[in-house]
Amino acid sequence: MENSTEVTEFILVGLTDDPELQIPLFIIFSLIYLITLVGNLGMIKLILLDSRLHTPMYLFLSNLSLVDFGYSSAVTPKVMAGFLTGNKIISYNACVTQFFFFVAFITVESFLLASMAYDRYAAVCKPLHYTTTMTTSVCTRLAIGCYFCGFLNASIHTGNIFRLSFCRSNVVDHFFCDAPPLLTLSCSDSYISEMVIFFVVGFNALFSILVISITYLFIFITILRMRSSEGRQKAFSTCASHLTAVSIFYGTVIFMYLQPSSGHSMDIDKITSVFYTMVIPMLNPLVYSLRNKEVKSAFKKAMGKAKYSIGFIF
Repeated sequence: MENSTEVTEFILVGLTDDPELQIPLFIIFSLIYLITLVGNLGMIKLILLDSRLHTPMYLFLSNLSLVDFGYSSAVTPKVMAGFLTGNKIISYNACVTQFFFFVAFITVESFLLASMAYDRYAAVCKPLHYTTTMTTSVCTRLAIGCYFCGFLNASIHTGNIFRLSFCRSNVVDHFFCDAPPLLTLSCSDSYISEMVIFFVVGFNALFSILVISITYLFIFITILRMRSSEGRQKAFSTCASHLTAVSIFYGTVIFMYLQPSSGHSMDIDKITSVFYTMVIPMLNPLVYSLRNKEVKSAFKKAMGKAKYSIGFIF
């Protein structure tokens, strides 16, 4: 198998070739990306500025916002540029970079959601020991572990895909550099690469889903044992935002990868990919801000300070 490649650049087919849809789609994706930037970076700044949010839950949430910003930025700007200029060419090195950071950040998000599930388990099932269980050092190690696993996973997949030779075609039937369309372009034997993807992705997804499922099983058992309806409601509200984020993220992934092959098409893959590369990063900060009293309170406090500062200036 050759380690060199004949291809120096790829052509991304994109979502559509209809010229009448280019500007409307550019406007839509620009709005989505703008909301993503404001929502996620705003959430990070809010958590940093408000001391009441310096807790394990919000440490994970700030990292989740950073990761959402990261993998959305790895994909969306190139898509927007393609709609605006019509230039859908991406260099080989840029394709490698885009693929690496997309895989890294989306894997980090998967493990962060599992870590946040454990945090919710400690808060609901062991509230008296929460401060000793979820210490700053424990949370920091968990967050670092998520990033380590994410970037290690990205290194494995990037080396696995781009060690192949691409000499058949350079037209990628997608709007970004993803593994399935790249594998179809390889003129090397891709069986081993496909098996590596299957086992590594399968292990990561199974591990994260297993951790989340087990923790929520214990959480629901604990909630059912509560005698106070007020206690149940408080416990549910504690987990509601995280459970919503988990449902959106894994629901999309399961829909994409576990649909029957007879109903599988590249158009469906593209639409689903739009959802988890652009829409989910936009939704997460909205979910955590609209369903969280502490975040809303911190936001109102920040807005009050901003209004006071503006009034003082003028």
